Amino acid sequence: MEKSPKPNITTIAAYAVAFAATFFLIQYFFFQEHSEEDYLQRAATEVNKSCPMMVDQETRLDGAEALPGNVFQYNYTLINMVAEGVNIEGIKEILEPQITRQVVKNEQLQVFRDREVTMAYRYHDRNGAFLFDIQVGPDKYQ
Repeated sequence: MEKSPKPNITTIAAYAVAFAATFFLIQYFFFQEHSEEDYLQRAATEVNKSCPMMVDQETRLDGAEALPGNVFQYNYTLINMVAEGVNIEGIKEILEPQITRQVVKNEQLQVFRDREVTMAYRYHDRNGAFLFDIQVGPDKYQ
């Protein structure tokens, strides 16, 4: 019998946003004079120096990418989850509003909201199968 995913999902959301805030804040102070594309690429390079990294007992940060359109994506693996037999949409429905709320309200991320950076979170299962994406962009900042 599987445990309810809600406590673990809440933890995943909190750690993912806190981790993102820390890396973005560091990058803002060190690379603020660069173009948006260069800025995001440098941020991804810095994150990737520490990857892979366990964020919590359930979540591994595999790396980050600067994507076209002013998007910064974190790539995660949920190491104890297998896509088959899991309610992926249910997990996403729990995580998405929590991550969105944290990105929108976290004071440390204000500089990135000002830059209109879309923060993206991509999740895979322990076998590398894609689970879901969550994106929080300028349309959700207000």
